[in-house]
Amino acid sequence: MRGVAFASLLLLACEDVNHPDIGDEINILVRRNDALVAPATERLARYRRAAVPQIETAMHTAAPPGRLHLIAALDRIGDDEGVPVLRHVTVFDVTAEVRDAAEVVLRRWATDGSGPRATRATAALAEVARKRAAGLGPTLFGSAGVPGLPSTVGAPEPLGPASKP
Repeated sequence: MRGVAFASLLLLACEDVNHPDIGDEINILVRRNDALVAPATERLARYRRAAVPQIETAMHTAAPPGRLHLIAALDRIGDDEGVPVLRHVTVFDVTAEVRDAAEVVLRRWATDGSGPRATRATAALAEVARKRAAGLGPTLFGSAGVPGLPSTVGAPEPLGPASKP
C-alpha cells in the first residue's frame, strides 16, 4: 500500500516538473523564428500528450509565426488529443496561412491510417465543413473584414472610448 502511495506522489512530482519545462519549449516556439525552433519542437514532442493543453493555451496569444510553430509541434507530437485544437484553428484562426496549415495536418492525419487519430481527424474535417457551410469562421475587422471598423487583431489599445465620464 505504501508503495502505491509513493508511486502516486512520484508521478505527481514528475507532473509538476514537466509543466514548466513544457512552457519553456513553447516560449521558444512562440517567440523565436530561428535555429532554436526545431530542437525545441523535438524536445516538446517528447512530452507527447502532456504538452497539448499548454500548446492549446499558447495558440490563443501567439503571433502567426508562433502559431505555425505550435501547429508543427502538434503534428510532430502526433497525438489525437491535438485534433480538437487543430479543428478550432482550422475554422477560427484569423490568419489564412495558419488556418491552412492546421487543415493540412488534419487532412494528412485523416488519411494516415485507421486508428483513433485518423477517426478523430476525419470527424474534425466533417465538423469544419459543417461550420464553414453555416458561415462560421474567423471574426475579422478593419481591412481584413468589416469596412470602417478598427482591427482588433493585435491591437495594443482597448477598443472603445479613450476615457470614461
